[in-house]
Amino acid sequence: MTQISAADVSKLRKAIGAGMMDCKKALQEADGNFEKAVEIIRKKGQAVANKRADREASEGVALAQINQEGTFGAMIVLNCETDFVAKNEDFINFANQILDLALEKKPENLDSLKQLELKGKSIKDKIIEQIGIIGEKIELAYFGQIDAEQVTSYIHPGNKLATLVGFNKKTEIQIARDIAMQIAAMNPIAIDKENVPEEVVEKEREIGRDQALREGKPENIVDKIAEGKLNKFYKESTLLNQDFTKDNKKTVRQYLQESAKDLTVTAFLRYSLSN
Repeated sequence: MTQISAADVSKLRKAIGAGMMDCKKALQEADGNFEKAVEIIRKKGQAVANKRADREASEGVALAQINQEGTFGAMIVLNCETDFVAKNEDFINFANQILDLALEKKPENLDSLKQLELKGKSIKDKIIEQIGIIGEKIELAYFGQIDAEQVTSYIHPGNKLATLVGFNKKTEIQIARDIAMQIAAMNPIAIDKENVPEEVVEKEREIGRDQALREGKPENIVDKIAEGKLNKFYKESTLLNQDFTKDNKKTVRQYLQESAKDLTVTAFLRYSLSN
C-alpha cells in the first residue's frame, strides 16, 4: 500500500474541506494520486446525493452581504437536513465562499450562480463534494441580489433570517440598518401600496367584504368597510406605511424623511428558514 504522508492528507483537506480520515482513505484508495482522490470523494458525494435525493433539506443558513462600495448586495440560502450541520463551521464557511463569489461575479440568477467556478470546480460540483463529506443532502436553494445607490444587509443571529435593502441615495449606516432590521422583524410584502400585486389587493378586498357581511353589516356599506380593512392591510404589510419598530409614533416613511425628504427604499429581499 502506498504510504500517505500527513502533508498529503493536509493538502487534500485544504483543497476540498473533507475530514482528515476521509482524505487519508481517499488517498490510499487512489494510491496517492491527488486528482484521483478528489474524484473519489466527488463520486462518494454523488452517490450520497442520489441516495438522499428525496430527503427534506429544510435546515441551513440564510446569508446576505454587500460589496465594499455598499452599492451591491447578494443573498443566498444553503439548505441541509439537520440543524447540527447548519451550525457546523465548515458548512457556514462553504456558504460564505458561495456568497463571496456571488458578490464578485454578480450572476444573473440561481442557475448561473451554480455554474460559477469555486476552487477549480463549479459550485454545483462543489456541493456534490460537500454532500460526500457531510453525508447529508445539501441544496443551494435561493439567490437574490440588489443594485442601488446604497445597499445594506442584515443577518439575524443564528443565520436563519437575512435581509437586503436598497436605497435611492446614500444615507447614514444606522438608518439603513434600522430599515434592514424593520424588514426582518415585520416581514412587509411590498415597499408601498402601489407595489402590492393586484391579485393580492382584490383578495384582501374580498376578505374584507366577507367579514363585514358575516358581521351583519348593511350591504350598502360593505364596500366602504372593505376599503377600510384594505387600508389597514397596507399599513401593516407595506414597508413605508408600517409603524417604525423603534418608534411606533411614526411610520417608516416618516423616519426616512426625517433624514432626507426624498430618501426612500428602492428594493428589498427577505428570506427566513423558519417561516
